[in-house]
Amino acid sequence: MTEPSGGSTDKPRRPVAVPAVALVAITAIGITALLGGLNETPDAPDPLGAGAVLDQGLYSTKFVESRLKIEPAQNEWDEEKRFVELIFDVTNKGDETVSVGLPPQKIEQAFTYTSFAGSLVKISPAFDKDAGPFAFGLSKGGETGQLHPGVPTQVVLRFKLKENEQPPEQVTLDVASFEFESQFNDNVAAWQMVSEEVGDKHLPEIKARVTMPVKQGGAA
Repeated sequence: MTEPSGGSTDKPRRPVAVPAVALVAITAIGITALLGGLNETPDAPDPLGAGAVLDQGLYSTKFVESRLKIEPAQNEWDEEKRFVELIFDVTNKGDETVSVGLPPQKIEQAFTYTSFAGSLVKISPAFDKDAGPFAFGLSKGGETGQLHPGVPTQVVLRFKLKENEQPPEQVTLDVASFEFESQFNDNVAAWQMVSEEVGDKHLPEIKARVTMPVKQGGAA
């Protein structure tokens, strides 16, 4: 008997090999789609270093340097003091005098701050609670806690080191910015930290991440 022209339909078929790379790519695309698409990844903050100038909206800030500062003992009953200092040149771009301030203890508290140091929302590595920080501006009359409109002021953020504690090789700052807009409870415009709601918290948007090496040795 003559076989059908199409051949037997019961003949087993060869499996088709799919490259592993293709499978990984397909899986990755599927996961990305589930997470909201290729264009939904948040932008990383600008990486900056010592000497960089940043427009923070309310402030124009130059990140001058980070250094080890040593204050020798003044007498035989005194002791040597050592600090890690972060130095900034800051100009208040607003119309009102503002505070130098202090960094927030918790990042979720930062959105309520309008002081300059309040915009330094994360400092790495973290210093011990007993280290401070202490923050002040330098003016012709000495130290100040205020930043006047349009007046460039050098700001010092200082952490005290314990005896025999070594300073870090570098310090990294997550820095927020401010915008002038109407407040949520009225129509009065004011400077506010740029932030976003994450669950039941307001978290600051990180404008820049600044890393400065700690310069060693600097007697007062």
